Amino acid sequence: MNDSLVTTERRDGVLICHIDDGKANALAQAMITAITDALGEAESDDSVHAVVLHGREGKFSAGFDLNVMRGDDVAAMVDLVANGGELVRRIYAAPVPVIAACTGHALAAGALILLACDVRIGSDRPCKIGLNEVAIGMTLPDWALTIASDRLSTRHLQRAIPTARITDGAGAVDAGYLDEIVADDAVLEVAVAQAVEFAALSPQAYAVTIRKMRGNTVATMSEQIAADRAGGVGAPL
Repeated sequence: MNDSLVTTERRDGVLICHIDDGKANALAQAMITAITDALGEAESDDSVHAVVLHGREGKFSAGFDLNVMRGDDVAAMVDLVANGGELVRRIYAAPVPVIAACTGHALAAGALILLACDVRIGSDRPCKIGLNEVAIGMTLPDWALTIASDRLSTRHLQRAIPTARITDGAGAVDAGYLDEIVADDAVLEVAVAQAVEFAALSPQAYAVTIRKMRGNTVATMSEQIAADRAGGVGAPL
């Protein structure tokens, strides 16, 4: 797949998704659709055994499109946040391993994408990673709180969410947003190497294990996203 937002390539059973909007990799509707389509490509092709989500230089994702989030169209905000929740839920429930190649900043929904990935390889470059919603006058939707509670270190939940602590790469490893940091120019190759290693796993055993481990959390997220759509929840409070 090759469009203006996501370009894919294949290596040794791995589908690499290069995410690049030329700016901050904001999760606008078109970006959500492009990443979702790439995941669908991977899940429908038996030759793909792992996925790498690779950000643009210096930026993994700045989160939801603030033009929508700070606009006057509440319905558009609700739709954007719910669709973003579906993307995060889909990554977390994916029947193939998904590895993040975090090339820099990952804020708000960008950090939630990291939490949904199986393994997160980050850069040692100076960057900002975290859930900064409260600092910018917004609140996390319930589905986001659910996955954050599942993936973040318990020691960091209070500072990560209510007090909106932003950290660098090393701090992100301690908090649970990342699994390791490597030299900036090695992020993609290390992520791909990890994905190739995962590609050797039994696809059936992996998918069943993920379903057993995460099924309850994924089901809860689905219910929360549906409730947000029905109730018009998701706009900043």
